[in-house]
Amino acid sequence: MGATLKDATAIAGIGQTPFAKRLGASEKTLACRAIVAALDDAGIAPSEVDAFASYTMEETDEVEIAKAIGAGDVTHFSKVGYGGGGSCATVAHLAAAIATGQASVGIAWRSRKRGSGPRPWKNTQVQLPTPGQWTRPFGLLRPADEIGMLARRYMHEYGATRDHLFNVALACRNRANQNPAAMMYERPLTREMYMTARWISEPLCLFDNCLETDGALACVVVSAERARDCRQRPVYVHSAAQGLPAQHHGMVNYWNDDPLTGPAWTAARQLWKGADLGPQDVDVAQIYDAFTPLIPLSLEGYGFCGRGEGAAFTEGGALEIGGRLPLNTGGGGLSEAYVHGFNLVTEGVKQLRGTSTAQVPGAATCLVTAGEGVPTSALLLRS
Repeated sequence: MGATLKDATAIAGIGQTPFAKRLGASEKTLACRAIVAALDDAGIAPSEVDAFASYTMEETDEVEIAKAIGAGDVTHFSKVGYGGGGSCATVAHLAAAIATGQASVGIAWRSRKRGSGPRPWKNTQVQLPTPGQWTRPFGLLRPADEIGMLARRYMHEYGATRDHLFNVALACRNRANQNPAAMMYERPLTREMYMTARWISEPLCLFDNCLETDGALACVVVSAERARDCRQRPVYVHSAAQGLPAQHHGMVNYWNDDPLTGPAWTAARQLWKGADLGPQDVDVAQIYDAFTPLIPLSLEGYGFCGRGEGAAFTEGGALEIGGRLPLNTGGGGLSEAYVHGFNLVTEGVKQLRGTSTAQVPGAATCLVTAGEGVPTSALLLRS
């Protein structure tokens, strides 16, 4: 029997900055603030940090962060690609390093000025990467255009409607309305607002798209044994996985046998294989929601319902507190903040500590997922 990550490590601290459309501080400053807050939350000195994991799209590297916070010698550092697909994987990389003795205190973070800064696809002067050569010249200029096409295919094949997408947007907004840190705090969403909103890329309207946010978040990963002596209740990394399907083409899945069977399916098989639990045991989920259609696709991929049943799963308040699967309880990328999904990781920790602003009673297990549509990752957390 090979070694596993099962409950060998835990998230011991979390931190975040405020979220806003525009913050004055630099991405480096925001990153340091979130990291120092996470370390303080755990009761660990910056000088003890010896591992870092971040996104390849993170503009502040571990060299600058280590100097700025006063870290000691660093023995592990890694970066994960594919934007939002990397959120859970940063934690997984730290968990693997700590479980195998390569490091003892790891920091994962994401700092971003998406609200006040440029879009990654804005620079048209550079040669398109190979995948972009199959999409951009034909009008799929932004991720919203690519996911819009997948959504149209899903609606055509399975009878999903805009009402199903509204169910997703509403659940996230309702949770943000309970969260004072959320950008959409005290800003309710109604069906009429949703149905009359301007198009971004049909069939996606304004409220089907994530926010544009400045902000940063971080978490501290240590061994399970050490976590029990830290300031906060440990949240154990029970299982972790990454997923890159065969013949994958980001967002549009052109070359897959089935474009609606995305990276979630690959990650899920690995995640559940390494767990003592299954989808039926998940009390609350934080599912990556850059766009509303990613939720039904992910519900299917991670096994909460059958193929083509993800849209119907959202009916009857299933995603609300008290429903079949309470979802994105801080508001998610749609209504709390869009920082490439890292707020889903920290919200999962809050749920299992019992400190969420929209607490699921007795929550003991939480699934956290990264971006569906791109090479992805997932965590199964438990208290």
